[in-house]
Amino acid sequence: MENFLSLIKSRRSIRHFQVRDVPRELLDQVLEAVRWTPSWANTQCWEIIVVQNAETRQHLREFAGKGNPGAEALLQAPVVLAICGKLHVSGFYKNQATTRHGDWFMFDLGLATQNLCLMAHHLGLGTVILGLFDQDSAKEVLQVPDDYELLVLVPLGYPERVTGPPKRKEISRFTHFETFSAKPAE
Repeated sequence: MENFLSLIKSRRSIRHFQVRDVPRELLDQVLEAVRWTPSWANTQCWEIIVVQNAETRQHLREFAGKGNPGAEALLQAPVVLAICGKLHVSGFYKNQATTRHGDWFMFDLGLATQNLCLMAHHLGLGTVILGLFDQDSAKEVLQVPDDYELLVLVPLGYPERVTGPPKRKEISRFTHFETFSAKPAE
């Protein structure tokens, strides 16, 4: 368990990548981690587009939002994983949303993306999760059907460098017992 916690603590958002291809065997292991992600009623609503073509990655870079610190990673990383979710499946029963929050695809894709990033880190690869981009234009370039949403782009490759950990809140700052107003005894 401690090794897993160490893996979680040492994962970083990587924005600079080495000029080095990712072997197919490692890519397959990352995708296998997505395969085993839990999802609402086992709907497995995710679809992953593996983008390796430099021209396509250049188009995706053009759609990155202004000031996006990870935008250049779309060009540097040898692989970009486009994480898509099928709409109106997760969180639905008999074609009706069953939760207050409606479509649950974002939660399921968040879990899948976390599995992907942790496995990549375990294999010595780096990732950064990009959500600030023109999804509609990227969907068009990647030919994503209308009944799917393109949620994030995840550049994947060998890290150029790894930074130290960011400051984190203490557990007591975000943990409540029994009610929101209750704080743990110190």
